[in-house]
Amino acid sequence: MFGLSGYRQSVVMDRALIECRLSVVSVIMKTRIIILPWLVSLATALVCLAGERPNIVFVFSDDHATQAIGAYGHAIAKHAPTPHLDRLASEGMRFDRCMVTNSICGPSRATILTGKYSHLNGFYFNEATEFDGSQVTFPKVLQAAGYQTSIIGKWHLGSDPTGFDHWEILPGQGLYYQPQFRGPDGVITEDGYVTDVITDKALDWLEHGRDTGKPFLLMVQHKAPHREWSPPIKYLELFDGVSFPEPVTLFDDYRGRTTAAHDQDMSLAITFEKDRDMKVDVRRPDSVFYERVYSRLSPEQQVRWDRNLDRREAAYRDPDLKGVALLRWKYQSYLRDYLACVRSLDDNVGRLQDYLLSSGLAENTVFIYSSDQGFYLGEHGWFDKRFMYDESYRTPLLVRWPGVIAAGTVNSDLVSNLDFAQTLLDIAEVQAPAAMQGASLLPILKGSTPANWRKYHYYHYYEYPGWHMVQRHQGVYDGRYKLIHFYDLDEWELIDMRTDPHELTNQFYNSDYTSVRDRMLIALGQMKERYAVPQGIPAPREQVDAMRYYSSQRKSIERGGR
Repeated sequence: MFGLSGYRQSVVMDRALIECRLSVVSVIMKTRIIILPWLVSLATALVCLAGERPNIVFVFSDDHATQAIGAYGHAIAKHAPTPHLDRLASEGMRFDRCMVTNSICGPSRATILTGKYSHLNGFYFNEATEFDGSQVTFPKVLQAAGYQTSIIGKWHLGSDPTGFDHWEILPGQGLYYQPQFRGPDGVITEDGYVTDVITDKALDWLEHGRDTGKPFLLMVQHKAPHREWSPPIKYLELFDGVSFPEPVTLFDDYRGRTTAAHDQDMSLAITFEKDRDMKVDVRRPDSVFYERVYSRLSPEQQVRWDRNLDRREAAYRDPDLKGVALLRWKYQSYLRDYLACVRSLDDNVGRLQDYLLSSGLAENTVFIYSSDQGFYLGEHGWFDKRFMYDESYRTPLLVRWPGVIAAGTVNSDLVSNLDFAQTLLDIAEVQAPAAMQGASLLPILKGSTPANWRKYHYYHYYEYPGWHMVQRHQGVYDGRYKLIHFYDLDEWELIDMRTDPHELTNQFYNSDYTSVRDRMLIALGQMKERYAVPQGIPAPREQVDAMRYYSSQRKSIERGGR
């Protein structure tokens, strides 16, 4: 059964509770229902406190790197500011060490909903997987406690959402232009750019769709800035002429590191596709970009895109564009597209913030921004995510709660998307199910980290073979040292993040780190026991074509060309 904590102690609230209790009892007596005293108390609490508990707006993006948010202080922000996300950080709390449990879209979402690791919620990897909607999730618990719940945008969990009074989701990955939305009544196509349309729908629900007598949970889940990194028309030329600073590891050669770093398939040098990612030769019907973007444009939009695509193709035909110069061109092209998508995302975060302020809802609304994981913006020569290295392992987390969170605070504790479910339930004064594996961030939000807060964070990635061919691995992190085991290869890495923030040196076999290695090995075993990780190495994925995306033949060909 779900309980409430933290009754307000003011005289006004005491009187309101008494009056409400009498009202509930009166209804029960008139209907001649026999009910247990403790259930009367629970029902009374749910009804009477419903208007006092805070609303929750949870804005969630896809593949948003902390490097692409100004508040995190990366050099990119000087060229691509994010004023609305920065405002959120300045008015609330910025978390600098929010780590994900499994750096990939669907599994991250499943962890957030359930407060459980992949091995318990059953959602290990994206494809050919459906989320088991019958299991307990935090929206279901909130719903049972009197909250109205809504989710709009990207779902990416295969099955239909459960635990929501209102849902409109993007089928699969979703589309940037003229996006489709699926709801209980079927699929419709909306005119517009997906980030704008999702926000339009969220604002419409806030204004016209919700029951104003109930507190609410609104999950606004964006596609952006996911691949194919297609900006809105107004931002197609936003960063033309801008030269973004290159990461120091753009030309990483993975010397001295594991096989996994060498053999991945997510590099700008090889994997970045000409007719998809570079957007060269994409106006032919058999290209992925044509199918998912260009064919969905109106004639007027195609004219604007044509001008942009013509410039790309002219640059690509330069005979001197090869080798190092080509890689640098790919990097700049990638960031211009990615960060233009981020600019639109930031605009729409601002639209939500402005509505909450103008409607008077902001003062009693917790506003949360996060992403399903981080992303590589050229670090190690990569795009995508999956690895336990910092850029994809760490995700943004910004929280504003007027009167509770001190403005402009920064936290460096080891927190996780595993904690989101219990935190949101605690904020709503609802007891979390005991089976949830995280911990509530509420004390931290109030400025006091519990003495027994976690010292280690456990990570596990499963999706191999498959997209981008990152080997399965698990590991543990203590805020400085990171131990990673690529168990199918039986290869280990130990990284000292203080002396090696770019994660270029494996210290696992360095005798100077023997005591650290031994401690981290013990910690890995303890974390697996704590989180009930099954014994032994899990079975690899079945019925997956290992060459479905990655191709050693293609790599050989492209090394000799472009």
